[in-house]
Amino acid sequence: MDTSEIVVGLDIGTTKVAAVVGEVDSDGTTIMGVGNVPCKGLRKGVVSNIDWTVKSIAEAVQAAQSMAGVEIRTVYASVGGSHVRSQNSDGVVAVSGGEVTSADVERVLEGARAVAMDSDRQILHVLPREYLVDNQDGIRDPVGMSGVRLGAKVNLTTAATSCVQNVVRCAERVGLTVADVVLAPLASAEAVLSEDEKEIGVVVIDIGGGTTDILIYVDGGVAHTSVIPAGGNNVTNDISMGLRTPMAEAERLKRNHGCALGRMVSDEEEVEVPGVGGHGPRKVARRVLSDIIEPRIEEIFAFARHRMEEIGLLEQISAGAVLTGGASLMEGMPEFAEEILGMPVRLGFPVGVKGISQLVQGPQYATGVGLVRHGAAMLRAAQDRHGAGLARVAPRAPEVEPAKVADKAGNRFWNWLKVAF
Repeated sequence: MDTSEIVVGLDIGTTKVAAVVGEVDSDGTTIMGVGNVPCKGLRKGVVSNIDWTVKSIAEAVQAAQSMAGVEIRTVYASVGGSHVRSQNSDGVVAVSGGEVTSADVERVLEGARAVAMDSDRQILHVLPREYLVDNQDGIRDPVGMSGVRLGAKVNLTTAATSCVQNVVRCAERVGLTVADVVLAPLASAEAVLSEDEKEIGVVVIDIGGGTTDILIYVDGGVAHTSVIPAGGNNVTNDISMGLRTPMAEAERLKRNHGCALGRMVSDEEEVEVPGVGGHGPRKVARRVLSDIIEPRIEEIFAFARHRMEEIGLLEQISAGAVLTGGASLMEGMPEFAEEILGMPVRLGFPVGVKGISQLVQGPQYATGVGLVRHGAAMLRAAQDRHGAGLARVAPRAPEVEPAKVADKAGNRFWNWLKVAF
């Protein structure tokens, strides 16, 4: 890239909205600013109150603008929730000219996305797993290969159209343009995974406030995505009910004193639990708090393991699991996950960025950083297709449409003919 561009990731989650500003140039991505504010406008990853969501987006964007010193106009937004579905599809086309071109790849992907779908759903992503040229399979990039037939095996990620539109509408009400909508766990995977992990098989378990997202890579490509309708808010609710304390205090107890694995807590440790309805605070053994948390976390990981077994991919996940999302920061989460999943588990911290990266060095920022990296990849791809300078990300000049470029070139040609003859 000859010039630097500003790319903004907008992570709209159940419990928070995070805006991450990055500057993209030939040397990579530099984090310039972050805005992170609580959000109450979503329920289980889906917008339930537009006004509250708009308010949180505006505050997060304003905070990120102030830190980065730029004006934010265009964002890459995340979407999630139990409405997200995943399915596999195939496509086959004839190769024109005997050599596979990028146009052939585009045609085979278009053919793979031509599947029957309900009118209220839309395709978010067409994720290639492998290409086939004639009888040769397992191909990652078929461009330039000789053959007469090109096939593709892809994973289609679909979402409810209304849920996607509500995310876009909330951003537009703040005066933003949404350049692309990206599945939240896909963005998280982009931020925390290495190519080696994707190659030998890995699962990303993104534990958010309202839902837990699962994304599985096998042989370098996305093989499955699914959503578990439970997350950190369910743990908070269990604590509130079990210890008879307000939800805000239950959330504080979970963050500051929670432990997913009861045997890691000493019997002598105590925590102070505020009362409700005028009752005073009381001392409770921390082990009691852990005993409330553990069954819910066990349920989430057990469901994730069952899903991997159900689709027959458990044995292909050799690199293990990577935990992201704010709830993954709870003490004992990796250890408990290893016991239930039966595989190595680590916390996922964003990599591949520089600048004030310490502000995003946590699993809770994986989606925001991943959105910035996705936007950077889209920008580079656009410049490769159209030439440097045609694809622009706000706050700079908008992208020039190829059709308009062609029209101007055609007009110059005819004017030259008139002058010459």
